[in-house]
Amino acid sequence: MKIAKKWSTLLLPILLAGCMSTATTTPETDGSTNPSVEQPVTPETKPEVKPEQKPQVDPKPPVKPEANELKTADGKLLLGEEEWIYIKAINHNAKARIDTGATTSSISAVDIEMFERDGKNWVKFKLAHNEKETKEFESPVSRIVTIRQSSTEKRTDRPVIEAWVQIGDLKTKTEFTLNDRTHMTFPVLLGRTFFRDVAVVDVSKKFIQPKVKIEK
Repeated sequence: MKIAKKWSTLLLPILLAGCMSTATTTPETDGSTNPSVEQPVTPETKPEVKPEQKPQVDPKPPVKPEANELKTADGKLLLGEEEWIYIKAINHNAKARIDTGATTSSISAVDIEMFERDGKNWVKFKLAHNEKETKEFESPVSRIVTIRQSSTEKRTDRPVIEAWVQIGDLKTKTEFTLNDRTHMTFPVLLGRTFFRDVAVVDVSKKFIQPKVKIEK
């Protein structure tokens, strides 16, 4: 009996030591510790690529002829074979043919009638072209020219008047014979008396001078 008690006395500390060793090496879990939660992965966002925008370019204004393209070095007007001519009396631009072979300028007119006023020659007429007519004008006659038709020997007297016209920046009073040109392409023909000493003609070009702006 004494031996049994002795062994029981020795075994008890050993068992207790084993229990203590187990308790210290094995952690207790009471379920209160939160399990690790996997965080959702946020996909990487790439910056939005916008299409390249081209800079806006303002439309170019119409190119105006340079001053040195309108006149010669000595200041004379440059004229092409055709030019716009502004006729002040009717406030209108008309196409004119520049004719280096003609002496006197001519303008298309109808209903031409000569009469006398205060002992001087006058003429009344209407400017006309392309089936259009102006009001009736009266003007003193500066002189009368005799025209001989190239196809016949017939001679025709035509009154010459003076009128204010403008081509480019040239404003001048010049002579025109009154003649029915309604069947012709150009209502106005400019001869050498108009551009002599003031202009140079380049028949290889047309409408060199800008069209005169009409004031309404």
